[in-house]
Amino acid sequence: MYLRNAWYVAASDADIGRSLYPTTMLGEPIVLFRKTDGELVGLEDACPHRKLPLSMGRLDGDQVECGYHGLTFDDKGTCTRAPTSGRIPSRASVHSYPIQVRYGLVWLWMGEPALADPASLCEVPEWDDPKWGLSRGASMTVPCHYLYMTDNLLDPSHVAWVHQSSFGNAACASEPLTTTETANGVIVSRWMRNVDVAPFYAQFVTFEGQCDRLQHYEVQYPCHAIIKALFTPAGTGQESGPLHEDVFLMNSYNFMTPVDEHSTRYFWFQLRNFEPGNEEVSRRFDEDVQHAFAEDRAVLAAVHKGMIHPRTPPINLPSDAGPVKFRRELAKRIAAQDAEELHITICPNTAADFINS
Repeated sequence: MYLRNAWYVAASDADIGRSLYPTTMLGEPIVLFRKTDGELVGLEDACPHRKLPLSMGRLDGDQVECGYHGLTFDDKGTCTRAPTSGRIPSRASVHSYPIQVRYGLVWLWMGEPALADPASLCEVPEWDDPKWGLSRGASMTVPCHYLYMTDNLLDPSHVAWVHQSSFGNAACASEPLTTTETANGVIVSRWMRNVDVAPFYAQFVTFEGQCDRLQHYEVQYPCHAIIKALFTPAGTGQESGPLHEDVFLMNSYNFMTPVDEHSTRYFWFQLRNFEPGNEEVSRRFDEDVQHAFAEDRAVLAAVHKGMIHPRTPPINLPSDAGPVKFRRELAKRIAAQDAEELHITICPNTAADFINS
């Protein structure tokens, strides 16, 4: 169901402090906390004794003490204390997740720790570029399967109906789409020529009249989306070469973290090529984008509910070409990952193991 050998966003860096922060990612309960030196830690949120969440316990310095019988674990998940036992049980440990902080977000590697490579994190070339303004965005929980969100973020046409007051207008309803598969994901894009500027963008563009508009919707495996919006005066849009001096650029970075098969945590931020230090512009971006994403949330929650027990089979439209390609390749990658793990055999505990552990 999930591509585990990948980085996923767990939380905003600002949300993690000197208290236990429970979350669920890919169906796994996880507890996060910050050590006294500021380093972040991510551990399996389940004591190996009776699986009480460690987040129901307490921090003891830089270690976590279980709130049931006091088993205590360090930042590597190693048990360092077992007050009710004459010795520390040999299997008393919890999984420790590789962790990185980048772009103001906390990222966890959900697969084999030895494969965790910080260089494979999603790249944001505009980050820390003084010429680009940043809207730090927010997060929300969307009550739907994460693949309905990747479907949505590979579908530029939906803005014509879902976001009529913000990202979309009539021009978005019928222009053809181009689908491109890359080594890391799928891109669905299109140019719209000599059209009206959509409402959200109209408050920020610096030119008058019609525009040429580029929609670039890209989702990288496992489920990170880069949405690029380009508006330039009509007749100046081109595939390559220098951009018009009045071009509007907004790059939106969107990160989906599956909670379970019915819920997804959604994180985002936007970068823009104008007004880099204008907090009022950033505030307006944040408010309007939050409103638009709430519109997506309502639609996707209803889609998820409708797809659980459909009366008739769902159909695909031509605009689903990108999402279908993405799902097929992701399924292949998950199958290959699962095949690699088939050699691992998990044996049930014997009664002696249980008593002596």
